[in-house]
Amino acid sequence: MKAKNKVEKNVTTFEEHLEKRYGKTGSNKRTEFEIKAKAFAIGEIIREERHLAHMTQEQLAEKTGTKKSFISRIENGHSDIQLSTLYRLLEIGLGRKLSLTIG
Repeated sequence: MKAKNKVEKNVTTFEEHLEKRYGKTGSNKRTEFEIKAKAFAIGEIIREERHLAHMTQEQLAEKTGTKKSFISRIENGHSDIQLSTLYRLLEIGLGRKLSLTIG
């Protein structure tokens, strides 16, 4: 039983890891990290939906009036995306419904 308790004390939660590396929630460094993480997640969703639609980046770009390089930057989390662009990519380009939840 003592060995188990010793191991549990060495376990770091994800939140503890984030605080150690990026600071507490609300700090500038943590906010910047969270913004980049959300951009990455959005890019992954777009990439997955594009693959499910059997489309290339070029096809999605043509359908939505953007450039292939812009689609690539979004999918790689290297571009800030406006809500109107997100709507255009998902709803017009990929035929999916966009739903936002604020919690």
